[in-house]
This record gives sequence, structure tokens and C-alpha cells, in this order.
Amino acid sequence: MSRISIIVAIAQNNAIGLENKLLYWLPNDLKRFKSLTTGHTIIMGRKTFESLPKGALPNRRNIVLTRQEITFPGAERYASLEEALKQCKEEEEVFIIGGASVYRESIQLADKLYITYIEDTPAQADAFFPKISLDIWKETGREAHSTDEKHLYPYQFVDYERIQ
Repeated sequence: MSRISIIVAIAQNNAIGLENKLLYWLPNDLKRFKSLTTGHTIIMGRKTFESLPKGALPNRRNIVLTRQEITFPGAERYASLEEALKQCKEEEEVFIIGGASVYRESIQLADKLYITYIEDTPAQADAFFPKISLDIWKETGREAHSTDEKHLYPYQFVDYERIQ
């Protein structure tokens, strides 16, 4: 069975998006996302796929979850998370990349969380990440970064593993 990992950038109020867009543009977060997910399968909801500026992400197996009978160039479509995960059971690690409803459904199944915490609370948001319970998750790594010319907010990369 594959390891299921969630990767997400979260504001201080657990906000992750507004009107199908990311709330923050952090080049180092995007680099981390790319380095962790390249060569792996990424699973996302339809709206997340539609928000990708150039469609399917290169050098990854893209899976879109939707019950709608539509095709997504460069991606496979499954009606449910369960169905998608069955198709990935031979893989070492599968990444859940959003959106909010896919995160809510997958957090009970996940083995690992790759979180970017942004030290800011946005004025508006309409998508949120579920609360991370430290009864279930233990922190395994943390890397803090301050602001610079490309990053308007301080942020931290924090990894968690499910407590067995």
C-alpha cells in the first residue's frame, strides 16, 4: 500500500484559498512542492486541476477526482478518492494536493503531512484546511524562513507523521 501524503500551504487561520486561487505566492514553497511531488502521483479535486495555470503538472501522474464525465488533458479521472487510491496501491508515495474537500476526506487516511505555515491571516478566504490534532500527528521536521525580496511573509516548512 502506498504512503499517502498531504501537501498544503496554510495561513494562521487555516485558510488555503480564495475563489479557486492560492492565497500566497511563495517561490520557495512552490520549489518545495515541485521537489517533493515530482516523479510521484498527485491527486486533486476538479477545481484544483482547473486552477493550474498550464494544466496537468509535468513529470507527475495527475489524478483528478470528479463524478462529472469530463476529460482532463494529461490527467486521469476517478469518481472517488477510494477509487483513485486503489489505482495507486503499487506506488511508494501519493500526494494529495487539494482542494479543501479532498483534504477533509483524505486527512483520515494520510500517513504524512507536508505543511507550509504562513505567518499571516488573509482578509478573505473561502477554503480552509482541517485542524491538525497533535494527538494524531507528531512533528518530524521544521524549517523557519523570514521575509525577503521574494517572500512577503515569514513561513515555516513543518512535516508531520501519523502517530501509530
